[in-house]
Amino acid sequence: MPLHFVAPEATSADVGGTVTLTGSEAKHAATVRRVRTGEAVTVGDGAGVWLEGTCEEVSPGAVVVRVTARSHVAAATPRVILAQALAKGDRDELAVQAATELGVDEIIPWQAARSISRWDAAKAARGRERWQTIAREAAKQAHRPWVPVVSDPVSTAAIAGRAGTELVVVLEPTAHEPLSALTPSERDLLLVVGPEGGIAPEELTTLEQAGATLRRLGESVLRTSTAGPAAIAVVSTALGRW
Repeated sequence: MPLHFVAPEATSADVGGTVTLTGSEAKHAATVRRVRTGEAVTVGDGAGVWLEGTCEEVSPGAVVVRVTARSHVAAATPRVILAQALAKGDRDELAVQAATELGVDEIIPWQAARSISRWDAAKAARGRERWQTIAREAAKQAHRPWVPVVSDPVSTAAIAGRAGTELVVVLEPTAHEPLSALTPSERDLLLVVGPEGGIAPEELTTLEQAGATLRRLGESVLRTSTAGPAAIAVVSTALGRW
């Protein structure tokens, strides 16, 4: 069934009531998805509300859905977070898309020392919004009841500061231990992925001294767009999500 997201206040309808898709969601449903009257669809708010229903009216301006079932999906715990270094081209955006499809719970843009792409204040706002849009569309494609939050860009020091409360794992090809040998804990898991040129030695030192652990993914070196999603697949298995 096609999935559509609406504003949280629009998903307050109970079984037997209706919820109306408007704006881009209605246009996407009517002209791209080509849903028809009588077709079953799912509707969510991106924060756990999950509605099933049947289309009663369909037009590019509004799609009215009669709710047949309502539930709330709890957020996953512990959370899996991805600190993705800014990268040139669309490689960081590819990472955001795939990580969302694979179940990441939060994405943090990281201005690493070797990041070729640089975000100033104005570009940071646009970049974060762009990443959030990608995450939203990827969550819709993957039929996820929760859309991962894209946080504000952070520095290496900010990531290191999270090691006191979260299990921070830096993906580093030279690490001695594989990610598959990591023992999950009840703490949220923060995966750190560097840019094309890798994580600078001084950044690795800062992160390790703060309590982060270094882990490798196999014997090969993955692209920055691939490493995060691959790591999420590994830890999802360890956490029993898959």
